[in-house]
Amino acid sequence: MEEPPLTSFSLTHISYDASDPIAYLCAWLALAPQILCVVYATLIWSSREMEIFLMFAGQMGCEGLNFLLKRLIKGERPPRIKTKGYGMPSSHAQFAAFFCVYLTLFLLFRHSPHPSDTHTPTTLNDRILLAIWSILFAAIVCASRVYLHYHTVNQVLVGCAVGSVVALAWFGLTTIARRHGWIHWALRSRELTMLRVRDLVVEEDLAESGWERWRKVSERRNLSMLVSSAAKVKRR
Repeated sequence: MEEPPLTSFSLTHISYDASDPIAYLCAWLALAPQILCVVYATLIWSSREMEIFLMFAGQMGCEGLNFLLKRLIKGERPPRIKTKGYGMPSSHAQFAAFFCVYLTLFLLFRHSPHPSDTHTPTTLNDRILLAIWSILFAAIVCASRVYLHYHTVNQVLVGCAVGSVVALAWFGLTTIARRHGWIHWALRSRELTMLRVRDLVVEEDLAESGWERWRKVSERRNLSMLVSSAAKVKRR
């Protein structure tokens, strides 16, 4: 009985010129969406922050739109790359554009952390710098797709445009939801309460969230240990 032919897993299969160090770097950059999804999952699991849930939901919606657009437009990839799937618009460019635009909007217009006794939050200049870094990262990811000949310049530009528009629209929708109290209402639902979902990162740095509570717990433990030690000394 003849065995069925094998095929590569195209999600991670990257073709590049092994003699070109820039192409090697671009091949690693092709994994940017997968790496960012791992970052999303890690932050969602560890922080349970509603804002990260919202950003990830928008990111996945943007990916779904790219899936539909590729099958509607049916734009071919550059002839040098022999791979399955259409190229218009670039999913990598669309993914990176959504990520950097939404993150920039969040940092500059929604995130307003307040200082505490033990922590000085990031300043506006810090957040602007972080936003610029995210934009540069997205630009490098987009350039890598053209360099590796997986997409034409037009396919990358359209991907950037679609990702940016979706990010703007999703940020606007989530802003409306916040102003009308829909996010607060959802957070009070039984399901999100069971999952311990919270909404602190809008007004706190992610590193600060929960730190004050931990500091108080730590102080109580230290006090308890001192009392216990003093009691042992007295018994002696």
